[in-house]
Amino acid sequence: MLLKLLFSLSTLSAAVLGLAANGRSEATGYLDNYKGFPYVDSRYTGGAQAIPGRVQCAYYDIGGEGIAYHDTTYKNEGSGGLNPADGSYLNEFRMHEGVDTSYTKFHDAIDNNSYGMVKVEENQLYVGWTEPGEWFNITVNAAHAGEYSADLLYTSNRGGTIALDVNGERADDPIKITSIYNPADPIGWRQWHHWNVTHDVGRVKLIAGKNVLTVRILTEGNMNLAWFDFHDSASKE
Repeated sequence: MLLKLLFSLSTLSAAVLGLAANGRSEATGYLDNYKGFPYVDSRYTGGAQAIPGRVQCAYYDIGGEGIAYHDTTYKNEGSGGLNPADGSYLNEFRMHEGVDTSYTKFHDAIDNNSYGMVKVEENQLYVGWTEPGEWFNITVNAAHAGEYSADLLYTSNRGGTIALDVNGERADDPIKITSIYNPADPIGWRQWHHWNVTHDVGRVKLIAGKNVLTVRILTEGNMNLAWFDFHDSASKE
């Protein structure tokens, strides 16, 4: 009886280790073939963003259309568009790439208006003008293998859904984005600047070290996505 029990335990352990190894093998295969690489520039030199920690959407990977991102237009609607090319870092941030980027502004009560749910920092970079079908990749470095959840800083004037992939595989169910439309705001365009933080938007299982997150816009779009703040799931339970 004891021998049968020991055999059963060893078989179960081998199966669990096999599943873990297979999961890591699939992730490693994706990472080995991925051609993008972490964002760096004259101001941001950190490379792969750390988890646990705050992952900035505007620091999506370098690699271009079809590798690091997919955008429905080739033009950056923010940098060099809404924000005129004037030689400044913020106005010209990644302006030759398709992903649409901008930053929070405090003049004329744009992003520091009284209709948002949370206060944001001035000059916070974000990805905007989002449309269904668009996506972007972010290379991260996980301190250890395990499950993480995230808080999201965003705006949305109509709601919608997004999703997170990890190393080429869907991480969790689609994430519902709640509209922050406020009819009390008399300025129509400012509906895109009502900021909110939604907590525990999704859970991702990461291997230790390098992982690639893919942020996908599924429905509605017209959201501004600033950052995901990842933390150990166990620490929030």
